[in-house]
Amino acid sequence: MRRLIPLALMFLVGFGCLTYALSLDDALALFQGSDIMVPYSEEGQQQLEEAIDALKEAIGVPDGLAETDEDAVGALAVDPADKDLLNKLSQAYYTLMDAFLQNDPDVTTADVIAMYLKGKNWGMKSLRMNPEFVRIEQQDGFIAAVRAETDVAALYWTNANWLRSISQTKDDKLKAMLIWGVPPKSEAMMFRLLELDDTYNSYGTYRSLGAFWGGMEKLPMGYFRKNLAKSLYYFCKVVDEPQLCGEAECEDCPAYSQFDPAANEYFENRLFFVEYYLMEYLAWKGIEQGGLWEDAKRILADILAEPIGDKHPLYNAISQEKAAEFLEEVEEHL
Repeated sequence: MRRLIPLALMFLVGFGCLTYALSLDDALALFQGSDIMVPYSEEGQQQLEEAIDALKEAIGVPDGLAETDEDAVGALAVDPADKDLLNKLSQAYYTLMDAFLQNDPDVTTADVIAMYLKGKNWGMKSLRMNPEFVRIEQQDGFIAAVRAETDVAALYWTNANWLRSISQTKDDKLKAMLIWGVPPKSEAMMFRLLELDDTYNSYGTYRSLGAFWGGMEKLPMGYFRKNLAKSLYYFCKVVDEPQLCGEAECEDCPAYSQFDPAANEYFENRLFFVEYYLMEYLAWKGIEQGGLWEDAKRILADILAEPIGDKHPLYNAISQEKAAEFLEEVEEHL
């Protein structure tokens, strides 16, 4: 089972005990822009867990609700004024697992999938609180409803959780591609996000699309299979690598403007480029040393050399930790 830090702190006050938990206002204050401003520490994990509790209480989530069941979450009566709380709950579940729990040895693959499903289901609930989304979905299907949706946070965190929930095992990835029909729905959400606000989460949709195409399984045929040319194309919006990106082209991909230097402030853009493009390309081509391995080392070293800063303290700290791990692997090929 998952090992979670307790959700309340006990303080000795006079002759009695006071139980402290994060208030809703305090929980909402953690959400700044598209970031959750907690430190990469046990304290940060506890704050995030308490924020989840505060959000669920404010939404009116009953004890025992099967949050991994999309229908159960969808059936819950929620005040339309609380739609944004659903988006924040979806983001909080994603962040708690991705940032703090996924590498915990006590957390099983089933635990990982379950938490991402919770995040996905609250995002879906948010989308379906829009009557127009429901009307179009019932009439023309999910993808048509997505193409008319305007809630950026709901689309982004639904998609982020959904992709993580189906990518934990090779079997699930293949089922998602060949049976469940997840990739076209995910791509539709990401394309809609590019139309609405391509800067959200530090150009996160380009980062997601790069990982989406670079992280797919290799299949002998079909549209949705590993495509490193598309991966490179999308990553080249968020990395400043003119030599590597000079020939990045994609005829059926949305066009984008020039690289924005602000993308460098969010280290995960460059980290994912190494993980989902460079290392995937090197593995696919069977290249054991030199060339792109040198580029991978340079990019990882740059991530490690830069200060974490105040804008993205959580994910920049995580990216530096992962960059150090990748650098050890990369240096074996130099």
